[in-house]
Amino acid sequence: MKEKFAQFAQWLSRMAGHAATFAIVTAAIVAWAATGPLFKFSDTWQLVVNTATSVVTFLMVFIIQNTQNRDTAALQIKLDELIRASAKAQNVLLDLEHLDDEALEKMRKQYQALAHEARSGKKQQENPARG
Repeated sequence: MKEKFAQFAQWLSRMAGHAATFAIVTAAIVAWAATGPLFKFSDTWQLVVNTATSVVTFLMVFIIQNTQNRDTAALQIKLDELIRASAKAQNVLLDLEHLDDEALEKMRKQYQALAHEARSGKKQQENPARG
């Protein structure tokens, strides 16, 4: 069951992102709007599109979240492998997603400082007279 749902979620997520899907949904909305005068813009006429969009949105949240969770997990594994395989990498970075926000922010600031130092060093190398 899980495998079938995963395949369905991936397929539906890909289909939802196509230009053709957007065109079909846009055409459906235009057709619905065009029928407004025919149904005298009744409450039932409005309820049809409200219900349809609510149901589709509700279901798509779970489909897209499932797809994103799987893609994120696969990407994390790939990054972990690159960190593990790099001789100069810090293996402590392998499970950052399990740290709390405060610890992540501390590490982010450390890497920002390293990036700032690298940029400063590059500027001095480009213009040694400014040193």
